[in-house]
Amino acid sequence: MDLGALGLVLLAALLHAGWNALIKAVDDRAGVLAAVSAAHVVLGLFLVSVAPGPAPASWPAIATSALLHYGYYALLFRAYRLGDLSQVYPISRGLAPAAVALAAAVLVGERLPPAGWVGLACVCAGIGLLAVRRTPSSPGAIGFAVALGLLIAAYSVADGLGVRQSQSVFGYMGWLFLLEFPVPLVIALNRRLRGGHFRLGVILLGSLGGVAAVTAYGLVLYVKTIAPLGAVSAVRESSVILAALIGILVLGERPVALRLLAAAIVAVGVATLALS
Repeated sequence: MDLGALGLVLLAALLHAGWNALIKAVDDRAGVLAAVSAAHVVLGLFLVSVAPGPAPASWPAIATSALLHYGYYALLFRAYRLGDLSQVYPISRGLAPAAVALAAAVLVGERLPPAGWVGLACVCAGIGLLAVRRTPSSPGAIGFAVALGLLIAAYSVADGLGVRQSQSVFGYMGWLFLLEFPVPLVIALNRRLRGGHFRLGVILLGSLGGVAAVTAYGLVLYVKTIAPLGAVSAVRESSVILAALIGILVLGERPVALRLLAAAIVAVGVATLALS
């Protein structure tokens, strides 16, 4: 991987960790999540209008992934409400690829090489360290983070199968993003029924987070066309360490040494899985 591609993947990792940090840092998480999802819907509308439609065989995967994404937003809200960024992010983002690899080995017979099992062990060890409750955060945060990771793994499998059947990557992405439209609608309706409203600052922050999320996704997708897939996936997981650093240095989360060590172990484990 050349320096240009490396820089783009690192930027994508920073953007992804950054928009998650935004969700954790703000008071109105639901409002920001609504704006993030709305940004995805806008991009989806654009892609649907310019890209060929996905093949009929991919629609069950699109529907499944869309439903799982609704759960993703709900779990993301709860996890960051209860837990720290430097705890929730490494658990959820590290568990997802490990669960996908393990499921592939068990369900469809994809054999992991020895390095893959080492990577799985590292992920489990890092998550175990993060699950040690040495902070006043709610124990429920660990459960929500684990559930979030498993949900990410589930929609990753659905998307992996669906996009292969779609015959139109951007068409698949467009409909998947467009089908997020119930998320901002439900949040807005719930807020209206409670007599609340969206503050302009929240809308702007959420829109910024949505642009960051979409840009991160697009950058990784682009770099995968010009660099080795395993290397891209491995470098992408630097977001685990970046999120831990943001949580510790910007949000003041503690303990420092334990979380940095655990995040580094998770990142090494996921990178080893990707490269193996």
